[in-house]
Amino acid sequence: MHVLFVEPSFPYYQTRFVQALAEVGARVTGIGEVPPEALPQAVKKALYGYEHVPNVCSERLLGDAVQTVQRREWVDRLEATIEAHILPAAKVREACGIPGTSVKTAYLCRDKPAMKEALRQAGVSCAQSTGADSPEEVRAFTRQVGLPVILKPRDAAGAAGTWKASSEVELENAIQESGVGHHGRSVAVEEFIEGHEAFYDTLCIGGEIHHEFITHYYPGVLEAMRHRWISPQFITTNRVDAESYGEVKEMGRRVIEALGIGTSATHMEWFYGPKGLKFSEIGCRPPGVGAWDLYCAGNDFDLYREWAHALVHGKIDRRPSRRYSAGLVNLRPDRDGRIAGYRGLDAIRSAFGDNIIDTHLPPPGTPTQPVEAGYMANAWIRLRHPDYDTLREMLDTVGKTVKVLAR
Repeated sequence: MHVLFVEPSFPYYQTRFVQALAEVGARVTGIGEVPPEALPQAVKKALYGYEHVPNVCSERLLGDAVQTVQRREWVDRLEATIEAHILPAAKVREACGIPGTSVKTAYLCRDKPAMKEALRQAGVSCAQSTGADSPEEVRAFTRQVGLPVILKPRDAAGAAGTWKASSEVELENAIQESGVGHHGRSVAVEEFIEGHEAFYDTLCIGGEIHHEFITHYYPGVLEAMRHRWISPQFITTNRVDAESYGEVKEMGRRVIEALGIGTSATHMEWFYGPKGLKFSEIGCRPPGVGAWDLYCAGNDFDLYREWAHALVHGKIDRRPSRRYSAGLVNLRPDRDGRIAGYRGLDAIRSAFGDNIIDTHLPPPGTPTQPVEAGYMANAWIRLRHPDYDTLREMLDTVGKTVKVLAR
């Protein structure tokens, strides 16, 4: 099988997808923005061919690259795993006659108001929401559902460009900062759902779930991305088969069916609180921030290889062990500037050394990144343990003990 893969070298875990495809017997041609001579050696080794384009999000440029390869030889698949690449890849896939995720499915997994409308029609419980093209439409929706509300780009991923408005003043500020109505800018406006935030990830083959994982945020993403003093965590549980998750898994199956997702990874965010279980959003792709690395470490298998096996051979190869829960804690500098050093690492290594999966500790002199840059900005430590509750306590201890000093 000949697979075209969009952007094979950035971010770092993209390399794992390319290597996995090569390992299961595919010929892989990469299409990316990195000049060929700058590709990492591991990527070069895994690739059969490479097409360099200035912008992989450009449907025209991506389409030209795909057609260049098609003129040389047969192409079986065109795959993308980054949110911003999913819709352009689907449009090119359809135009070039390559099987895979459809434009309709990619659009519904990208445009938040359209996504929720389709799922409400399928009976999936979602927050009230709408697309707004003007400040007045935002205000009208808010009058209908009440404060607080959330404003975000229609195609947002995570908490990027997201505002929570709990008062009229905050609403007007969010309208101004979002730019809704300026130069045709449209936004998604949603009822704010109180509750615990988590995600349900799958690997599907022909619309059927073959691998599934549940991961929890502490605290929720919006809060985590706004406050420097928080050392945010996400933890994947090895209790996926617990009866209490039955409602989450059933909702996930209904979402996948309603949106027409076929053979693909998925990443679905959900809330559980006073209003019960609520769907938040889904991506027709793997999660970001290295979550699959945790799934691999917690389950004694290679999920990247499972994904490749599903694409190339139409089946999975191994089952997850569920031996460990695994989690990441993000460690933030005490101020912006440059990293000066760390405090508390020796104590953590002494206490949890056998449980540490890996660490990212930028050396002194490294410029800091802003709080909103995400879970893998600045420093982080990943751990695993057979007991979920024990792991939570360990991650809390790491967050309280390790200090990233800046100057």
